[in-house]
Amino acid sequence: MEEAQTQYPDALDDQQEISQAIEALTANLRPTLLCLSHLRWGFVYQRPQHLMSRFTQDYQVLFFEEPLRSDRSDAWLEEQVQASGVKVLIPHVPNGLRAEAVIQLQRQLIDTYLAAHPPLELLLWYFTPMSLAFTEHLQAQVTVFDCMDELSAFKGAPPDLLEKERQLLERADVVFTGGYSLWEAKRGQHGNVHPMPSSVDVEHFAKARTITVEPADQRAIAHPRLGFFGVIDERFDSELLAGLAVEYPHWQFVLIGPVVKIDPACLPRMSNIHYLGGKDYAQLPDYLSGWDVALMPFAINESTRFISPTKTPEYLAGGCPVVSTPIIDVGRMYGNSPVVRIAGAAEDFASAIKAALADRSDLQTLYRHADEALEGQSWDHTWTQIKEQIACLK
Repeated sequence: MEEAQTQYPDALDDQQEISQAIEALTANLRPTLLCLSHLRWGFVYQRPQHLMSRFTQDYQVLFFEEPLRSDRSDAWLEEQVQASGVKVLIPHVPNGLRAEAVIQLQRQLIDTYLAAHPPLELLLWYFTPMSLAFTEHLQAQVTVFDCMDELSAFKGAPPDLLEKERQLLERADVVFTGGYSLWEAKRGQHGNVHPMPSSVDVEHFAKARTITVEPADQRAIAHPRLGFFGVIDERFDSELLAGLAVEYPHWQFVLIGPVVKIDPACLPRMSNIHYLGGKDYAQLPDYLSGWDVALMPFAINESTRFISPTKTPEYLAGGCPVVSTPIIDVGRMYGNSPVVRIAGAAEDFASAIKAALADRSDLQTLYRHADEALEGQSWDHTWTQIKEQIACLK
């Protein structure tokens, strides 16, 4: 009996080693998906993270970020393995290098990594055409261009982005767009373009309907609360926000998200505007639970012409009525919902907020309308549709 007891842990260790070996062997038998992204994995959790996390079921997913400058004299590749299995690859390059040298170093880093981890098959997935400069030599079974935004319209876009996009459209086997407006703009430029609007994790955001304990930095803010989460950049209508804050001082505006590409000093600073900074994706339902109305105060300009914000379905899943400026894809997908109001001028936007506040008097009806607007939507569904299109190419 004693002998059996002393052998049991060894047997358990052997079993664990066998399981690990099987897992490693299985991983090596899966094709590799190399994702080239202009957005960092640890930035706002959105389309790239949702899709790539799901693709780990079928692929070894490598998420290659834009380079970071380093004080070291050599270039090196940092690897961070996420809980989902995605391997985030972060290139570090020396300070002071010209663009051509940085491109060459990124190419070398990718080649070295793939040589050490030879892919069974390779799928190239581009979120940015700029990555073509250091990956055009790679031989892939399938090349995907996931055009989630019209990047050339964004502030600080590289001058050669449109030329790189033209080249990528020539090489890509399939093109997905982040919304219908973008699909209309791209469908004449490629023979295999499909609209795949960004979706929603309903279960995650629906937690907001039942959460009762709010985050500490929001708890003391008075009601009514009008909230926004997302990136605060040149697409955000600061003038609209400032006007509303002055006209309705009892309304409290709660803004969650990083400020990028604009000077934070340019943002309105009224006492009823609360900037809470960026929050983890896991925390968003906690904040959403305490809002009375969710806002999408986007400026109407070239940078917002083709956007298809994921915030609309996320707000609705949390049971919050939505007021948005007239973003084309929001109107197209949700304009018929009684709990999504679209208004342009400040006066009309304020009237829409007042109507949305009234929705909260009947939560059962509000939730029913929100659920109807979300019917059939999920990231799993979008991912499945994308997989079907890719399967057709193999």
